[in-house]
Amino acid sequence: MLKVSVIVPFFNCPFISHALDSLLNQTYNDIEIIVINDGSTQYKEKIIPYLDKIIYTEKENGGTASALNVGIQLATGDYICWLSSDDIYYPQKIALQLEFMTINNAFFSHTNYYAINAKGNIITPPIGFHPSNKLEVLKQMSKGNIINGCSTMINKNVFTSVGLFDETLLYTHDYDLWARIIQKFDLHYLSEPLLLSRIHENMGTKKYASFIKEENKIVINRHKDTLTQLITEYIAKENL
Repeated sequence: MLKVSVIVPFFNCPFISHALDSLLNQTYNDIEIIVINDGSTQYKEKIIPYLDKIIYTEKENGGTASALNVGIQLATGDYICWLSSDDIYYPQKIALQLEFMTINNAFFSHTNYYAINAKGNIITPPIGFHPSNKLEVLKQMSKGNIINGCSTMINKNVFTSVGLFDETLLYTHDYDLWARIIQKFDLHYLSEPLLLSRIHENMGTKKYASFIKEENKIVINRHKDTLTQLITEYIAKENL
């Protein structure tokens, strides 16, 4: 049976027990749960009841990318997933996505998802990005991030090929990694919503919106030439 490692970066998050419960309630059994405490000073007590069911390590605060990288290096699974400590997986998330990956011989996939509020109530229709073809993916990725990192499943060999998250990017490390991955692998999309992504006042995308905007520009400029070349090559191939 293929093993799936799920990395949960944790930093002062009151919702951590909801995230861990969703992992322990997965219908797929061969799951390795790795919680990386990124220098938290609050809510650590919420993890104590789970310590016999998870791999747990603490580090100095360095940001989500650094926590994810520590988790990836600890992981022994064939596939890597990421779950933010304020988000929730549907019970069948791992099973259905792994089956999808296997059928499509995929190295990277992402799924549809819903947004929820602080109380856990769904507040949007499904909001995953459903590309019609690779050209559309390339065009959208050249403009900004279209993938929710917590909806992804990644073959561990991908990291050997493209490297880990860039820890100098505090907020757009995921966008940068997807931009590197798409240069070597197809991004497969599973249209079934399998993630609940929590929207709340203390989330980083709200607190640091201006910083994220500036970092996005850095990532766009970093990969602009390569993605433009891939778009040109794809169009030329389609026109043959």
